[in-house]
Amino acid sequence: MWFPHSSDDQRWAAAQAHLSDASRPLARIIQRIGPCTLRPRKDYFVVLCKAIFTQQISTKVAAVLFARFRQQFPRGRPTPELVLAIIGDAARMRTCGLSRQKQTYIRDLAEHFASGQIPTRRLAAMPDEQVIETLTRVKGIGRWTAEMFLIFTLNRPDVLPVDDLGLRAAARTVFKLRELPDALSLRVLAEPWEPWRSIATWYLWRGTA
Repeated sequence: MWFPHSSDDQRWAAAQAHLSDASRPLARIIQRIGPCTLRPRKDYFVVLCKAIFTQQISTKVAAVLFARFRQQFPRGRPTPELVLAIIGDAARMRTCGLSRQKQTYIRDLAEHFASGQIPTRRLAAMPDEQVIETLTRVKGIGRWTAEMFLIFTLNRPDVLPVDDLGLRAAARTVFKLRELPDALSLRVLAEPWEPWRSIATWYLWRGTA
């Protein structure tokens, strides 16, 4: 799911304790999985580039293609300015597996970063909904991608991606529901998890993977 993280610290200990008290099924998953390993990332542009790469293709294929994309840049680090300098080279982009549509998305993302429309220095301090509103102005980035950014990159603790099919399926399995919960049902189910709904979501994903 997005980017792998590894950690053995206890930065989410309070969340784990709260969720274990709030839900017996979650408590069992937490005991089995162990500490939550979410860690913040600072390479916002790279993260969002990769999110665009992964659209409509398998994670394994996306990883290969994104590695080729990174090889186009010094030290394997794409920046908005460097991307804008080469994104018009159609042959070069084809070697990275970028369709014309995804080239348009990557260009628009780079332009938003380069122009300051995505305020890199202020992003971490912005409210969740403001981050979502800012990111979804970019072509190819919808609410789901913005929510994944909040969880996996900014580590916002109380995001509930109600449209995520994996979360809905996990909730059905773990809580033995008759059918997939809709958005309203999922919000009601998740009320006891506040203010740690991101962490509960992470455990549900991991616990049913």
